[in-house]
Amino acid sequence: IDFLGGTEVIVRFEKPVSIGDVRSAIAQIGLAKSEIKTYGTHNEILIRTSQQMEGTKMGELILSALQSKFQDNKVEVLNEEKVGPRIGAELRRKAFYTVILSLIVMLVYIGLRFKPIYGLGAVVALFHDVLVTLGFCSIFSSVPYLNIEMNQSLLAALLTLVGLSVNDTVVVFDRIRENLKLYKAMDFISLVNKSINETLSRTIITSGTVILVLVILLFVGSEVTRGFAFALTIGMITGTYSSIYVASSIVVDFNLARQRRSEKEKLLKKQPVTAK
Repeated sequence: IDFLGGTEVIVRFEKPVSIGDVRSAIAQIGLAKSEIKTYGTHNEILIRTSQQMEGTKMGELILSALQSKFQDNKVEVLNEEKVGPRIGAELRRKAFYTVILSLIVMLVYIGLRFKPIYGLGAVVALFHDVLVTLGFCSIFSSVPYLNIEMNQSLLAALLTLVGLSVNDTVVVFDRIRENLKLYKAMDFISLVNKSINETLSRTIITSGTVILVLVILLFVGSEVTRGFAFALTIGMITGTYSSIYVASSIVVDFNLARQRRSEKEKLLKKQPVTAK
């Protein structure tokens, strides 16, 4: 609705009703993903849907569904109007450029603080986290309870995920850099493995406390925050393991490839030159 616009309908009940009952009623007419919240008093409900119809057809359709569900509770439509998208094309374009610019800045910063390959590993891990989270949101978007919709709350969850995920990655990279100075004779794979294990408890405890809060928000919080909580819960899980298995693996693979190339060059230099 925030991106595409839609229809906004305000209804009034004679007796108070729950948001869940209203959602189940309009779900029968294919509007399960509508934005539903209390408007003014507990008897008035605001329903925003991305679907649009000419005239007052949408209001009549919703009214008919509610009357069928709440037969002992009088309901009437107070107002119906079309609403435009809150997030226009220009704002979407600026948001896209802002995210890309943020990733570039992270790439440069981590590359300067550590090495360029570390920055590349961190940014690839961030793309991984966002794509996996969007995938899960797409798969579970048909579940009415979760109320997953591409709106500003979900966008905020993805941006929050980017900040939290890169923080875990930097902690692992920082330990690798410290151990490179302490264990100069250790091979790189063993050193990275040691660094990950040393930071593993910290990563799990930090991410676990955030996930615990998000799970409580997911099952106890209101319908408005369920989509946000679900997306960030999935993102925190993927962000935790991507710091270990994606970002660090890219660094390891790069170093192994460079080591093999160096050994190959040394071998070629040692081979005698055969005169033609």
